[in-house]
Amino acid sequence: MRIHVLVADDDPHIRELLRLVLTREGYAVAEAADGEEAVVVLEREQVHLAVVDVMMPHKDGLQLTEEIRRHYDLPVILLTARGEMADKEKGYSAGTDDYLVKPFEPQELLFRIRALLRRYRIASSETIALGQVVIDRQSYEVTAGDQTFTLPLREFQLLSQLASQPGRIHTREQLISLLWGADYEGDSRTVDVHIKRLRERFEAYRDDFAIVTIRGLGYKLEPGGRRG
Repeated sequence: MRIHVLVADDDPHIRELLRLVLTREGYAVAEAADGEEAVVVLEREQVHLAVVDVMMPHKDGLQLTEEIRRHYDLPVILLTARGEMADKEKGYSAGTDDYLVKPFEPQELLFRIRALLRRYRIASSETIALGQVVIDRQSYEVTAGDQTFTLPLREFQLLSQLASQPGRIHTREQLISLLWGADYEGDSRTVDVHIKRLRERFEAYRDDFAIVTIRGLGYKLEPGGRRG
């Protein structure tokens, strides 16, 4: 199957560069000059991944990313000229999977696209393997060797969500919305409590995976205990 990539950027030179780079690697490319054009492309064509510039007219990249998250299950890479932590927080809160600061090497974008496509293949699986630890999303069980863990529902959902997209940063707000619902009125720090319990529960398997705190943003899961 040929992978279709949406490139949404109001700079025609950036669009042309990315089209050349991506088509040379075998990807099919659909282009949009602003967020509203991108929505039309998404409605008209099958898109597997979106590369979205933050600063666009009519509908900016953050608004487009939020719309993609509401209606589609596909990875998003945000492009921006600003790499400050506050800007990244806005991007991850909108739902982006990755963040690339301009100027960048086209090869780095290709690396990130391949990594995201691998992650999303994992996300669609019924079982997720993290070394010895296997998460079964049908039976709601986690096994490690001969040991079976029956987790409280929220802990299982939290672990499953993080493991389904390894390496992706999830903000507390995203996790609250996904697992507790948009109408949840409690303290967002409840996520921290559940993360602490998961870390304690799987302390013996820290070589198989690690739940990493990203200061000021949220959490991500790294397979193999990577903590970078």
